[in-house]
Amino acid sequence: MNLENVKYIYLLGAGGIGMSALARYFRERGLPVAGYDRLETGLTKALEQSGVQMTYSDTVETIPLAVKSLTIEDILVIYTPAIPFDSVQKQFFVQKGIPLVKRSQVLGAISLEHPTIAVAGTHGKTTTSAMIAHLLEHAGKNPVAFMGGISANYGTNYLPGSVNSLMVAEADEYDRSFLQLHPTTAVITSVDPDHLDIYHESTQLIDSFAAFAHLVPQEGKLILKAGLALPEELYNNALTYHTSLSADVRLGECVQQNGNYHFEVDFCGEKIPDIMLGMAGFHNVENALAAIAAAKIHGLTNEQIRAGLKSFLGVKRRFEYIIRREDFVFIDDYAHHPEELKACIRSVKAIYPGKAITGVFQPHLFSRTRDFYQGFADSLSELDTVVLLDIYPARELPIPGVSSAVLLEMINSDKKMLCTKAALPAKLKELKPAILLTMGAGDIDQLVIPISHEFTQKTPML
Repeated sequence: MNLENVKYIYLLGAGGIGMSALARYFRERGLPVAGYDRLETGLTKALEQSGVQMTYSDTVETIPLAVKSLTIEDILVIYTPAIPFDSVQKQFFVQKGIPLVKRSQVLGAISLEHPTIAVAGTHGKTTTSAMIAHLLEHAGKNPVAFMGGISANYGTNYLPGSVNSLMVAEADEYDRSFLQLHPTTAVITSVDPDHLDIYHESTQLIDSFAAFAHLVPQEGKLILKAGLALPEELYNNALTYHTSLSADVRLGECVQQNGNYHFEVDFCGEKIPDIMLGMAGFHNVENALAAIAAAKIHGLTNEQIRAGLKSFLGVKRRFEYIIRREDFVFIDDYAHHPEELKACIRSVKAIYPGKAITGVFQPHLFSRTRDFYQGFADSLSELDTVVLLDIYPARELPIPGVSSAVLLEMINSDKKMLCTKAALPAKLKELKPAILLTMGAGDIDQLVIPISHEFTQKTPML
């Protein structure tokens, strides 16, 4: 793929977190960019403000005239798997003979132009990649960064960097997309079973992560969380990290104060004391170990690491405090896998011991709900009150017999209920929670402001 010859970019599914970062990348290069998405969101509005021409109707008529007149050589049409095969706009380009390329292929081509730190894992990759990007940026390394969430430090999922700078990329395992990348440094944070609609068996998922690890050249570096169910041979030449197991990068003394963590790290025998992470959730300390490993490999000093982590504000929708008062706390999180739910809920319990937690969960995908019914039920049973929304279908059609109602029956709780999105804000006000936790990867984030309004009577600054 020769990106140098492209004169125009069109994105099918431009509002996705990965696609919107690509849109910004090509705008930075001075190329005209247009795109389609089903819904207008904060991300798409931001793209329009940056000069991207957006349309929200899947018709040929809404494709810009300039796009329709372009030749195969001039235009690059990028799409995501979320765009259905029968999309009118997608079929228009197919019938015109214009090749469609996946987002992962384009990101792979870009990674050939930079030494690349790619961060993979079924969970943890978004925060870890954002941490690494921030450490490098804060230290003046000026990285190019494609993040899987909105960095609270920069208000964006993309950092432009410069021509010869390091690149940080979140490496997506869905549809084996990360195998398109060309990492010189690779991080793997977790390999818990997920995306079984693609992989069918967890062994196939493991094989895919192993293949990703093998993409790192001999002169590169592989950073692995210790104890993952990966082939043993991968660990022979890898730099390992863990909060409790024996590893090259280990956690020393760690104290939590008001949701912040103060800790020491042993990096290959070198002590790095006095680290402060201003993020709640012990799982984020583990993410920080991976980020520290990547930062040390790429020449950052201990003082740069300390300063960078202290100033790291996190990622939107990753354990994000929406309201934080003495009488009421509201946290929003992207958790959509049983292990992520468990980590999130237990982190809240650790910060607010003895306080009752009301959790609202929107399951994401019928197939994931079906595959992990028991895991979801076990994790959600740790809440004091459970509110379930309907399953967010994303790219899927409903699966007969798979529903939030079935999941609700499996949850061990005396206080559990189903609720519609429309009724949720009023229902939560009625429940009067002390600690409120909203979780999910669908469109539950669109309820954050309406819920906040019920508890503040004014719109919070998000």
